[in-house]
Amino acid sequence: MSESPQQHYAKATTRQTGSSEAREQLVDWLRDAHAAEEQSEKMLTKFAGRIENYPELKSQIQRHIEETRGQARRLKQCLDRYGDTTSTLKDAFGRMMAFAQGMSGAFVDDEIIKGSMAAYTFEHMEIASYRILIAAAESLGDTETRNICEQILEEEIAMATWLEEHLPEITQKYMLRTDMPGVTAKH
Repeated sequence: MSESPQQHYAKATTRQTGSSEAREQLVDWLRDAHAAEEQSEKMLTKFAGRIENYPELKSQIQRHIEETRGQARRLKQCLDRYGDTTSTLKDAFGRMMAFAQGMSGAFVDDEIIKGSMAAYTFEHMEIASYRILIAAAESLGDTETRNICEQILEEEIAMATWLEEHLPEITQKYMLRTDMPGVTAKH
């Protein structure tokens, strides 16, 4: 008689290593997360570089850029422990997407709003990704990767929360600046 899915899961959660296929899936998701952090850093750097009239937002984004660089380094350490590397293709694609996103902001009148919305959305995608990575690492008994992803998750939640709390204020400031003659509201 074969074991039930619950029995298989119970065994899997108590062992220190998973199947080769399960480890490969975790490694692939770590590569995805690394590529997302590379994309985030480029996107946020371009956005912050154009912000002129929203100093609190600019400061918060610059702080998160530094966190993002640290997150990418920590993810690379996880990959190194598995004897793997980041995905050049995924990282390059992420940088291309960030470039396109960064350039698109230059052509809209409400860049500060669209950029803030994009950052908020991206943070939530990353939050979901780290929740998945934590569960996957835990299922393989990889406490080091789990701990690293939990730390990163906290940073992503903090940034998403900051944006959530400040989006109304940013929007109101944008709306006020829009009605002021000779004043740029865009960035």
